[in-house]
Amino acid sequence: MKTCLATLVSLSLLAAAPAFAGGLKDIKQSGVLRIGTEGTYAPFTYHDAAGKLVGFDVEIGEAIAKRLGVKPQFVEGKWDGLIAGLGADRYDAVINEVGITPERQKRFDFSDPYIVSKAVLIVKDGDDQIKSFSDLKGKRSAQSLTSNYGKMAEAAGATLVATDGFDQSIQLVITGRADATINDSLSYLDFKKHQPKAPVKVVATRKDAAPSGVIVQKGHPKLVAAIDAALKDMKADGTYKQIAEKYFGEDVSQ
Repeated sequence: MKTCLATLVSLSLLAAAPAFAGGLKDIKQSGVLRIGTEGTYAPFTYHDAAGKLVGFDVEIGEAIAKRLGVKPQFVEGKWDGLIAGLGADRYDAVINEVGITPERQKRFDFSDPYIVSKAVLIVKDGDDQIKSFSDLKGKRSAQSLTSNYGKMAEAAGATLVATDGFDQSIQLVITGRADATINDSLSYLDFKKHQPKAPVKVVATRKDAAPSGVIVQKGHPKLVAAIDAALKDMKADGTYKQIAEKYFGEDVSQ
């Protein structure tokens, strides 16, 4: 009776447990690297005018798959469910500018960082009064009120001007309704790539950076090592630089 009960309990636990993503051997046998991504987050992962999935992270994923000797298969989903989807074996990896954090590292493994974002202080061209974060004291900073950047500006003594995001923040600086904005360096590079003549400039950069990596299930060290090797090879042969310059105009790996 105890044996039967134990068996039933074991079977029920197996049924309830999620299927884990395959390791490197499984991926090579299937010939496909399943990659979770948003598809709505330009310039990292989005659809072009023809409806094709493109972006920095998409090309990084394609280049990694090529070096693993398999084909990439992108599985799109909303940001809130991407990492949960990895745990449910919907894909083998997530490539979507996922920041490497201690909390996430408890549950998942990351590749080496392949892109780094930093907080930058942006002002209007010709403004020489703000040269550092400390100069924000008493100034108006255009920020999303719930963001970390808003907290940085407030801590520096700025008065916050509420915005819905990066584009609106920049417009408020350009029109003079705000003196500055603290924002993401990658978003700024993307903006200047498309609008090089926009009258704004970066006057200061925070030294601390936020790295992102390819995230995979724990327990597959060979897969992590293979992805790290692929990233290293991409940087060595110029592939990474080519992709980065295409989307950001410069190397964004550090």
